[in-house]
Amino acid sequence: MIKKIITICILSAIVVSCKKETTVSDVKPVKDSITKNETKEELYKPVDTVCSPNKKTEDYITALQWYHTKIDKEVAENTPEKNNNVYEDYLKIREKYTECLSSLNADVLDKYVNYYDAEKERYNLPEHVNKLAAEFKKAGLEFREVGEGITEIWTIPGYYSSIFKNKVTPDYDVYISQTDKESESNYAADAGLMISWEELGNRLMFWENFINKYPKSKLIKFVKQDYNNYLADYLLGMDNTPTYQEDFDKGTGKLYDENRAEFNRIIKKYPNSYTAKKAKELIALFDAQMPVNQIHERINVERKY
Repeated sequence: MIKKIITICILSAIVVSCKKETTVSDVKPVKDSITKNETKEELYKPVDTVCSPNKKTEDYITALQWYHTKIDKEVAENTPEKNNNVYEDYLKIREKYTECLSSLNADVLDKYVNYYDAEKERYNLPEHVNKLAAEFKKAGLEFREVGEGITEIWTIPGYYSSIFKNKVTPDYDVYISQTDKESESNYAADAGLMISWEELGNRLMFWENFINKYPKSKLIKFVKQDYNNYLADYLLGMDNTPTYQEDFDKGTGKLYDENRAEFNRIIKKYPNSYTAKKAKELIALFDAQMPVNQIHERINVERKY
């Protein structure tokens, strides 16, 4: 009888012990779960900016979203001077990821123009393209038809201003705001200007004033290049939107009335500007009936990429 009682006690002790062990092992401490989640986020590494066919669109979108969150936190704590560098680095990263997305979705970009319904004057996108556009939007990107049947992936207008406004030095603040504004519509397409001559004149004066106000800015190199490109288009036009009509038999030309009027507007409003100086020079050369090829040489402005 005593042996039976001892045996029962031993068995009971074993059962209780097992229950206790099961209970402890099944409970997941809250702190451990949080630590694992934090570690997962901290361990995330965005895909390389060197494009790879082994990566998917989602990989690049996720990376772009991760960078956006990271940059938002950084600019809130940094000095304006440091944020200037952050902006430049971020711009390069987004450009590289956009190139990768363009390569991965080349087929969609090639067919995009075919989805335009001319009668209804809108795009009729298939479901998979709509979904792709929604994914792009998460990363601040959009489809943009740029002419000649070409569609590209662009950063949406206002994107950089939404992050860096009032968080960089004054020259960068002005630069980012203006470039965002200019990206709202296509500048040129099919070798022709897409904005008005007056708008182009205003852009020229904006950048000329920027150069005069911030001569030591790190952005001067890029601003001067854009200014020179705009000036070439403003004075001589583009292949499909020239500023003058050429008489091929005589080799001379005549300024179109609207361009002459625009030049005179700039000359009157900004008489001491370099833009006005070049406009005066151009008018005088055409009025003197100088051969067009010689005018190009004398004006000495050309697009540089």
